Amino acid sequence: MNSRQPPATLSLDLDNQWAYMRVHGDPGWETFPSYLDRVAPLILGQLAARGLRITFFLVGQDAALDRNREALARIAAAGHEVGNHSFEHRPSLARQAPAAIEEELARAEEAIEAVTGQRPRGFRGPGFCCSSALLGVLARRGYSYDASAFPTLIGPLARAYYLLRTPTRSAGQEERAGLFGSWRQGIGPLRPFFWQVEGGKLLEIPVTTMPFLRTPVHLTYLLYMAGHSTRLALAYFRAAVRLCRATQTPLSLLLHPLDFLGREDVPELAYFPGMTLCGERKRELVARVLELLCAAFAPLPLGEFARAHAGPAAGLPARRF
Repeated sequence: MNSRQPPATLSLDLDNQWAYMRVHGDPGWETFPSYLDRVAPLILGQLAARGLRITFFLVGQDAALDRNREALARIAAAGHEVGNHSFEHRPSLARQAPAAIEEELARAEEAIEAVTGQRPRGFRGPGFCCSSALLGVLARRGYSYDASAFPTLIGPLARAYYLLRTPTRSAGQEERAGLFGSWRQGIGPLRPFFWQVEGGKLLEIPVTTMPFLRTPVHLTYLLYMAGHSTRLALAYFRAAVRLCRATQTPLSLLLHPLDFLGREDVPELAYFPGMTLCGERKRELVARVLELLCAAFAPLPLGEFARAHAGPAAGLPARRF
């Protein structure tokens, strides 16, 4: 990586198998089935090969289970930042009362710190959920940044498509209603900005979408495209890189564990986007995308970006939720 390159941020939401099953309404999620022990070495190997340090947003419930401790401890030991992705990974979190939100964040912080030795100071809402109440609690608890903004109008459309493909059942309905952000979030800024909250400001680092088009750029979307054409997926990402550089948008690239696992690894999640590809082909595409990112930007963990680029001299705009 070249320090003279413009900055980018790289993060991974460590959503686990049980969390996807819960939202989808699948039975058996209550036993917390996990793939963390399998996927953590694959992810860490790709990052280590390129000397990358990123932000992992961890779910408190996973940190609270002994069987996940080794995988999560390895992430912190490798020098990566850990952030808070809530305790229960419920997209309905943002609709809760402030007291309930506070309890959820505190439980996650304690569980994550006990395993990793790091107290999270960054947050991303499950399903990109966000609200003024949630932002206010984050600010009061001393968080440095939020990274829940997903400025794309495809988010609500993706939610509608997901609901159409999900069997009608009571389990998970409340959570599915909060997936993938709102129409209002879809027209928000692509560049970092400050939320004006009660008592101060909170830095927001949006998940980058394609400048002008506002279509997603995250790895899962690229893998979905690669199910039709790998060449198209890579050309699309190259275009996103060029537009981000031209518009001086710090690219914030998002990954998920299923970007590294194929249908053969987790057959229970065959309905998930991109799961038509085998794990090996997915990991090859992830490697090529990371190479393109590193050739054009200097990727940083979100917390490091916040410390370096959120001072008064940055001149970032502020807005209310």
